[in-house]
Amino acid sequence: MDYKFEITAKSKKTKARAGKVYTPHGVINTPAFMPIGTLGTVKAMTMRDLTELGAEIILGNTYHLYLRPGHELIKEAGGLHKFIGWDKPILTDSGGFQVFSLAHMRKVTDAGVEFTSHIDGAKHFFTPEKVLEVQTAFGSDIMMPLDECVGYPCKKKEAEEAVARTTRWARKSKVESRALNAGTLFGIVQGATFKDLRKRSAEEIAALDFPGYAIGGLSVGEPQAEMFEMLDIVTGILPDKAPRHLMGVGYASDILGAIKLGADLFDCVIPTRLARHGSFLTYEGKTSIRLNKLEKDFTPIDPECDCYACQNFTKAYIRHLFWAREITAMHLLTVHNLRFFMRMMAKVRQEIASGEF
Repeated sequence: MDYKFEITAKSKKTKARAGKVYTPHGVINTPAFMPIGTLGTVKAMTMRDLTELGAEIILGNTYHLYLRPGHELIKEAGGLHKFIGWDKPILTDSGGFQVFSLAHMRKVTDAGVEFTSHIDGAKHFFTPEKVLEVQTAFGSDIMMPLDECVGYPCKKKEAEEAVARTTRWARKSKVESRALNAGTLFGIVQGATFKDLRKRSAEEIAALDFPGYAIGGLSVGEPQAEMFEMLDIVTGILPDKAPRHLMGVGYASDILGAIKLGADLFDCVIPTRLARHGSFLTYEGKTSIRLNKLEKDFTPIDPECDCYACQNFTKAYIRHLFWAREITAMHLLTVHNLRFFMRMMAKVRQEIASGEF
């Protein structure tokens, strides 16, 4: 199956749309949430769990997988899908965000990024070409080019330089992608929270005519209203015919607001990280399983939820497991939190199709 995107329904009141992304490893129904499988696994989950939860795509991390176990080993194993035992689509990011978040361990130049491994202190250098070579070894269905993400707040000059660099690297990446006969390459829009820079970046990246687009540099500490304002500018410029991936956004209110503004794909560590710290998600928000009031609560996390955790266990039991430091508690909370996101996205897709969203 070749890559293709089709829109199946549009909201009459907002920019929201439902669609399908076709990839060599299957179809992704959008809007979609991608669980994060940083190191080739979604924390506390097996691939069977993810399939049962309804996940149609997971995200892998180029920076982490390059450092350990290494792209050459993964290639020798038959590619990332085979190595990790996942037969559905995989999107890999370029490592740009990790390099940004490890600011004290890296140096950015026009040629690429020099960084120090957080594992053993060894020096490495990522170029636009190198990250595509690595992702091609993985056999990723959707790949991201090297980009430069800046923090919040930041000086305009810094954001401007990052936009220029991101565009230059996008051009190089497109050429390299063709040379490698790689998987589907998305373009990435940057620009921090400066309207003119977001507009410029979106126009420059859209002009390169990628089959899909990612919107980076949001959800890095800016207020929600600013994030939505930037997203609105960008989705007004990016072509309708391609999917739009809002990177790293994972709170339900952020996702629902972003869908209204025309975003299609989302990824975030929020559901899995919250679970490991003892929190579960419902439409009422986030609740800690550690609360004393749940000690004798013999009801499921969410009576409406069809996940394994909610169908079989009570809050009292999961709370007991958490305080006893049993790993099963983290597993069950992760199962629930990810299923909550999958159910929410299915509901949104249905509402867009019926005109109720």
